[in-house]
Amino acid sequence: MNNLRLPAALALLLLAALPLLATAALALGALFDASAWHALWQDPQWQRALTYSIWTGLASTALAWWGAAALLAQGFVGQSLNRLLRGLPVMLATPHAAFAIGLAFLIAPSGWLLRAASPWLTGFEFPPPWPTTQDPWGLGLIAALTAKEIPFLLWTAATQLQRDDLRQRWRAEHALAQTLGYSPQRAYWRVVWPQLAPRLFWPLLAVLAYGLTVVDMALVIGPASPPTLAVLAWQWLQDADLAINAQGAAAGGVLAIVVLVSALGWRALQAVATHRARLGNGERGHEPKRSPTPSVRPEPFDELRTGSVEGLKRTRASIVRWLRQAQPERRGLGGTKTAFGFWLLAALYAAVLLTLAIGSIAGVWPFPALWPEALTTQAWHSVWSSRSTLSTTLVLALAAAVLALAWCVAWLELAPRHWDTAMRPLLNLPLVLPAVLWVVGLYRVALWLRLEGQWSGLLLAHTAMVLPYVLLALSPAYLGFDPRYQALSASLGHGRWRFLLRVKWPLLRRALSASAAVGFAVSVAQYLPTLYIGAGRFSSVTTEAVTLAAGAQRSLTSAYAGLQFLLPVLAFGIAAWVGRPRRFKVATT
Repeated sequence: MNNLRLPAALALLLLAALPLLATAALALGALFDASAWHALWQDPQWQRALTYSIWTGLASTALAWWGAAALLAQGFVGQSLNRLLRGLPVMLATPHAAFAIGLAFLIAPSGWLLRAASPWLTGFEFPPPWPTTQDPWGLGLIAALTAKEIPFLLWTAATQLQRDDLRQRWRAEHALAQTLGYSPQRAYWRVVWPQLAPRLFWPLLAVLAYGLTVVDMALVIGPASPPTLAVLAWQWLQDADLAINAQGAAAGGVLAIVVLVSALGWRALQAVATHRARLGNGERGHEPKRSPTPSVRPEPFDELRTGSVEGLKRTRASIVRWLRQAQPERRGLGGTKTAFGFWLLAALYAAVLLTLAIGSIAGVWPFPALWPEALTTQAWHSVWSSRSTLSTTLVLALAAAVLALAWCVAWLELAPRHWDTAMRPLLNLPLVLPAVLWVVGLYRVALWLRLEGQWSGLLLAHTAMVLPYVLLALSPAYLGFDPRYQALSASLGHGRWRFLLRVKWPLLRRALSASAAVGFAVSVAQYLPTLYIGAGRFSSVTTEAVTLAAGAQRSLTSAYAGLQFLLPVLAFGIAAWVGRPRRFKVATT
């Protein structure tokens, strides 16, 4: 197998690189049209639309980054990270469009929030003319993007913290920093976070690119007059006039430049922050309030001076014992703060999903009644009558997730590490290029291969979008697998395939199943590739939900958005069942 390893890796490389390079080249080739740039420059809307895109994208990314970092700090210090992560699958499974639709129904002038306070508090007998959705400041879009991206950043950070080698090293360094006088929080920000933050660059770049170029969420809850530049570009790309079509591609090019400049700016800021963190000034901050009972602080370096292994072990045990005795209040406080921040986020998700559930069965529901006057399943009957939409979504998501997972496993298993490092920028292109520009390249590739409007073309488009997410999800666990297991298996005379089938993949089944669920959820949420490559011949629950959101059919929109949420939840539930810890019965004699 070793002889075939490099040829197989090269084949995998070509299999992924050629379509991605062709798509990127054709997408960027659409930008070389001077008349399109001139028409874009003359357009009266594009500068305000670009301002909206930059404002909503950067603000939501900064808030999501800060929120995820704060929750991680509290979870790490309070040792409550595992409890925090238990609720993430439901949040990750909620598609962006479904969340935006539910949030719009929740905060709309006729939404549940205002109904709960009317008329006893507000005095409103009719919905007020407030721009709470599609507001001209983009606040609704910022709130929706922030709430959706915090779980993603938390989850990608958790995949790093769950690696045994990193977790043990960072725990030891965090404990050692506390023995030097740093509070737990300051020790985390000084020691752990500077090492963790650079590892989250690609997930953060994906969040930034999505926030700057999102179309489906902006259509539902973003500003409308003018919309963000991504929505404007999408409207131009749908025009039958080729000149206006090229203008849409040019707008996508502008968004790509904004993403690139923002990414370079973030890299520069991160380098400065890391440099300052490494230098430090010796300031240890305020000492937290301590329990009065314990204890004498250990002298960790006394034993180290002996230079013996036993001395090192006694020092480590002394540090751990002191931390356990001296910080019960700190652990409880951290857990409480984590619980508050996380439960606040969880409450928002619960309210959004409850709004969708009630909205999907609501009949007549006049304002300001808190509950519908009648309940009906008419919307779900309509959904059931279009079963082809559901089957297309299911089959497409399953096939794309399986193909992407198979490629990622083969790639991580066979490719040399430096190949993988060199290929990451190319593999992550679908994440960082604006979706409105990426689909232009995809469409041209599909036309060239005569796959436009074909199911196979749609599958390839979804797989290209799913693959980088699956690779991001799987890489930390797969690359961090302890190589001593393989050496032990080889010493027992077992071959590579036996090691993979009996040892490595069973031990990694939790990461494998979770990555497949991520791929399934990403495929279900795809909007632009389904519309563009499908050429209107295929519809998914996402395209139906976003299309209906522009109308007045609240119940049918809620039903499709609810279905868009239920499918990924089902996938994550199956992944959790597959990846559950094995329990062995103790033999009794």
